Amino acid sequence: MMAAAFRTAITNGSPADILRISRGIEKEGLRVSERGHVLSQKPHPTPLGSALTHKAITTDYSEALLEFITGVHDAPEGALNELYQLHAYTAQSLPDEIIWGASMPGELGPEHEIPIAHYGSSNIGMMKRVYRNGLSARYGRTMQVIAGIHYNFSLPDAFWELSRGAGNADCSLKDWRTRGYLALIRNFQSHGWLLNLLTGSSPALDRSFVRDNPPSHLQSINGHTLFGEFATSLRMGDLGYTSSAQDGLQICYNQLDTYIETLTKAIVTPHDAYTRLPNLSDGERSQLNDGLLQIENEFYSAIRPKRVTQSGEAPVRALEERGIEYVEVRCLDINPFMPIGINDEIIALVDTFLLSCVISESPLCDPASSIIDNTNTQRILNFGRDPSLQLLTRSGQEVARNELAKPILDSMHEAATWLDNAGATTRHSDAVTEARGMLMGDTETPSARVLREMSEQTLSFAELMGSYAEQWNREFEDHPMPSHIKTGLADEAIASLRRQREIEAADGLSFDSFLSEFYAQYRS
Repeated sequence: MMAAAFRTAITNGSPADILRISRGIEKEGLRVSERGHVLSQKPHPTPLGSALTHKAITTDYSEALLEFITGVHDAPEGALNELYQLHAYTAQSLPDEIIWGASMPGELGPEHEIPIAHYGSSNIGMMKRVYRNGLSARYGRTMQVIAGIHYNFSLPDAFWELSRGAGNADCSLKDWRTRGYLALIRNFQSHGWLLNLLTGSSPALDRSFVRDNPPSHLQSINGHTLFGEFATSLRMGDLGYTSSAQDGLQICYNQLDTYIETLTKAIVTPHDAYTRLPNLSDGERSQLNDGLLQIENEFYSAIRPKRVTQSGEAPVRALEERGIEYVEVRCLDINPFMPIGINDEIIALVDTFLLSCVISESPLCDPASSIIDNTNTQRILNFGRDPSLQLLTRSGQEVARNELAKPILDSMHEAATWLDNAGATTRHSDAVTEARGMLMGDTETPSARVLREMSEQTLSFAELMGSYAEQWNREFEDHPMPSHIKTGLADEAIASLRRQREIEAADGLSFDSFLSEFYAQYRS
């Protein structure tokens, strides 16, 4: 019923208003030495301001793992230009360092040489630090230096208002929008394997990333590189963002209440393995709590329902009170063949895919469908470019990869037509045409290009990725930054350092009391 209402809204409304997509990009990148590409041991550079309070430049897990955050844009070129300027400003502020341009890191030393990020002495800064201590204690540090692109997507109020009138006028706008985004997420869970195939750029990695024996589906080159012959995104597979402890965590996207209830229970219920961790490690708290999840962000998922939170507000409380505001797509690899890892063509593909998830019927999920979705995703991550690969239908039958892709691509074609009409362009239809070419083997996928160039140039994974990182760094360094942008980012760096000091000076609670108040939100 919802899909029909969405189609009616698009058909009857003004496409330019109804399909005015808002987007923001969060892009990570490791700081490494200019020579040798060794993971940086230096603190967050002062010219970049405070990682705690800067509006656009921060860090993720590691002190060396930069994260650039754009504002919200209704035109792709706006988001891409802002991201490029952040890269260029940073490159011009880093003496003797460059930004690694791939999702998987280059050669790594021992785990203890991966520095955990610092955020100052405030309670919120300490919370971010201790959360990362917990990730280290639970999963190790190596997994945490993987980089990716997070793509935030939302449709305008006009879309939700018009479709609500066509579908369920008695439903509140907040609830209708939330139900629509949940339907998108369910379809993303079922169809997202196709996005992994089309955008995956990490079919190989440096041998140093795997601390133990490598899995059997990977081959070795000269002892320096591991790769999967048909792999697409090892970053998203069993070597990347995974947690065996979370295997039993059944997240349901049928209703917002069940999603919130499941996450909340995982946060407040002690998990045996984590109750046995020491309270302190190197003089610091080793984790925020002993739940299966310390906070919501610890749940590893390819897509998340999101809502901008207020200061100190738990994400699940924000969702509960004000509903879903946008979705965060987290499965995009950094494309190493592009200066900032993403371009207009990728955005057109992702927007088209996400709109197709909105306009398609979205069956409710259950444990059996979740197993099928996970099985298909893992097969694509490890073997996705094998044209003989078999995937599972909703009923569990084995079918050819391209056969399962056909209805998804047909829906994407419909979505692309609407988006092209709204923007007077052919970008989205061109993206679908290229996607069909990748499935048929006529167009090279990013993951295939990585393996081809490694072979043709007789380079290891780290050598090839390093050569591209150096190339993009030279481009960033030579980029003539507009004076108002350069001055604005320099001013923001100074202002962010001041804001951090003000937060630290204003703290009136002990850290234990601060945490107690924060976690009370989950028990209310």
